[in-house]
Amino acid sequence: MDPERPKALLKQVSLGSRSAFSELYDITNAKLFGVTLRILHDRAEAEEAVQDCYLNVWRRAAKYDAGRASAMSWLIAVARNAAIDRLRRRRETAPLESAPEPADESHSAEDLVVFAGEADRLHDCLGALSGKESEFVRQAFMTGQSYPEVARAADKPLGTVKSVIRRALMKLRDCLEPS
Repeated sequence: MDPERPKALLKQVSLGSRSAFSELYDITNAKLFGVTLRILHDRAEAEEAVQDCYLNVWRRAAKYDAGRASAMSWLIAVARNAAIDRLRRRRETAPLESAPEPADESHSAEDLVVFAGEADRLHDCLGALSGKESEFVRQAFMTGQSYPEVARAADKPLGTVKSVIRRALMKLRDCLEPS
């Protein structure tokens, strides 16, 4: 497959071309199915994730930026996200009986004092990060957003968000290590 073909087809799809969409599907569906199957380990769910992927491609083809990624990389990311969304929904709808028993949450007074001191240290270390680093870490680890969700909310590339969070976590580790 010519690596430029998906790029040209995505441009046509962004203009509403059904024939370009059909051809794009024909030349990429096997690869994208493989991506979703590797994540989901269930053939039927992988097929549904691919369907979700192509629905997103049809809706968001105009958002593809050739300067940021190759067309196949973008398509693989869309497929991967569709599969991960399905994994999350699977976890959200798991039967209550399969949930693990809650841990004993009672703590001694000494534990509570130690936890409070560590929380203060963590707060101080978070304050030492740059605004963007602190914001991304808080979104990812305190509100539970995924890296793609943080990237979308910040309107930044996923790779940039991952790099910023990685550097921030290394700074936090250095700050929190006992002297």
